[in-house]
Amino acid sequence: MTEGPRRDPAAFIRAVTAIARPPLVPEIALHLATEITPIWQATEAWLGEVGIEPPFWAFAWPGSQAMARLILDDPARVAGRRVLDFAAGCGLAAIAAARAGAALVEAAEIDPLAVAATRLNAALNGVAVTALVADLVGSVSPRTGRWDLILAGDVCYEAPMTGHILPWLRAMAAAGAEVWLADPGRAYVPREGLAAMARFDVPVTRELEDRDSRRVTIARLLG
Repeated sequence: MTEGPRRDPAAFIRAVTAIARPPLVPEIALHLATEITPIWQATEAWLGEVGIEPPFWAFAWPGSQAMARLILDDPARVAGRRVLDFAAGCGLAAIAAARAGAALVEAAEIDPLAVAATRLNAALNGVAVTALVADLVGSVSPRTGRWDLILAGDVCYEAPMTGHILPWLRAMAAAGAEVWLADPGRAYVPREGLAAMARFDVPVTRELEDRDSRRVTIARLLG
């Protein structure tokens, strides 16, 4: 690639994705990849690195789709509240919260490309989302009371990730924030301290999953 696109994450994302609508949330348009291998290879080439994490920002993962569906079906759950989309990926849940009338929506990711994708997707849908490149765990104290609602979609897919984030999310819940965890049956989701709220069957692609649909449970995380 030329140096111009290399310096412009938004241009790169536009070049390697197409505008599409997630099957469970057709109201929202997103910049999404159509095949996993080309997007992974293109991202490695653009970053000049190998062995990178998968480009989570290029897919509408089942946890985020279920979270967005619940929000759009019942906007009173988020209207007027300060919302964080934690480990936001493409920003789908954040966009749904903004559409549902949240007073403030922030989306946090440690991947700068995910943040760029969230900004592009928010603009595509005409909503205001503040996207942050940040590892909030350990840097934002639960005592700040910064958010009323924290959305965590499909974050328990690896043991190190779960061990890193779960204590912080529980501390946020104990401090008064409402924390939603959307789980499509990942191995490391906690078995205790959850109060189920809703379930959705989400169509998925076999490029990403080992089946054609995932049953996603959305639960409130107890502090």
